[in-house]
Amino acid sequence: MKGPARELEELTEAGLLRSLRPLESGAGPKVIREGRELWNFASNDYLGLAAHPALGEAFIEGVRRYGAGAAASRLVCGTLPPHRELEEALAAAKGSEAALSFPSGFATAAGSLPALAGKDDFLILDKLCHASLIDGARLSGATIRVFPHNDLAKLEKLLESIRNKDAKARVIVVTESVFSMDGDLCPLREIVEAKDRHGALLFLDEAHAFGVLGPYGMGLAEALGLQDLVDFQMGTLSKAAGLSGGYLATTNAWRDLLVNRARSFIYTTAPPPALAHAALASLRIIRSEEGAELRLKLRENIEVISPGHPSAIVPVICGSSEAAMGAARELEEAGFMVPAIRYPTVPRGRARLRVSLSAAHQGDVVRDLAGLLEEGVNHG
Repeated sequence: MKGPARELEELTEAGLLRSLRPLESGAGPKVIREGRELWNFASNDYLGLAAHPALGEAFIEGVRRYGAGAAASRLVCGTLPPHRELEEALAAAKGSEAALSFPSGFATAAGSLPALAGKDDFLILDKLCHASLIDGARLSGATIRVFPHNDLAKLEKLLESIRNKDAKARVIVVTESVFSMDGDLCPLREIVEAKDRHGALLFLDEAHAFGVLGPYGMGLAEALGLQDLVDFQMGTLSKAAGLSGGYLATTNAWRDLLVNRARSFIYTTAPPPALAHAALASLRIIRSEEGAELRLKLRENIEVISPGHPSAIVPVICGSSEAAMGAARELEEAGFMVPAIRYPTVPRGRARLRVSLSAAHQGDVVRDLAGLLEEGVNHG
């Protein structure tokens, strides 16, 4: 029997071994790792809210009012006032009847999809969907179909084929508004039109669009005025919101079904009430004038790195794992923390640097990074 040591050797030989490299500071645009100060272009803190004083104060207030932990699952006695208040605020912000919060974005996807689809149903996924969506689809037992990234013609053919065989099956199209490794957008309007033509549902992961896109930062669906046409709006509180957690916004009936079937919701202790209390404060900031100003600053920083790019995630394609790791080391030596992303997170031969921009980044620092990238590698 092959032991873990041999498997680790194989990962090392393939240039795919990963290890934890703890920081010696808190989250922020500048961090300390192994005694060195580095400009942080690795996190998903797109608006710089992780260190916002209002969130820290709300967290402390939440602990004082509700304690440090929920002490039980939501269905036992773990549903506390901040959980309900956050879900009501999320539903209102997303233009839906209801919302349900989860401990993480991964738990949201992995619990929701098996609750919404079963062995007699179909899930159609974009090829570049996040691992949590893929795992959730597999757990569902539904028939899974995959279409090439953003390929509307193939999506249409899959929908037609399924409907020709089964006019009554539940069919759910699963995609992301902003894809986490390429930073590009899905053709949301056309996908909505396609799923409506064929009587399907749409599960949209807005994880990397929440806080960033739309007049009030509610994502691509808000930006395009399509919130009421998206059946399931998923998102996280772990990125632009500066905290942790996930949610799904939908109708009252679908929410009630999730409460009864989503195992990652039912069989886990509720998130700390103080976290929900702080998330409510974060949501208020995102939707405020201050949030709009932060999005404007973020947009300015994106334009410096990659003019016209639609999101805060800018990939710099290097090709091989070795090239990406080497580029990341060079940037670290220059004072910038930019992660190298390798297989299996991205396809073989498409290893890259993943530059994550934040409103908290200073303009001169962003320009310095842009200059280094221009000198060393070309954007993919």
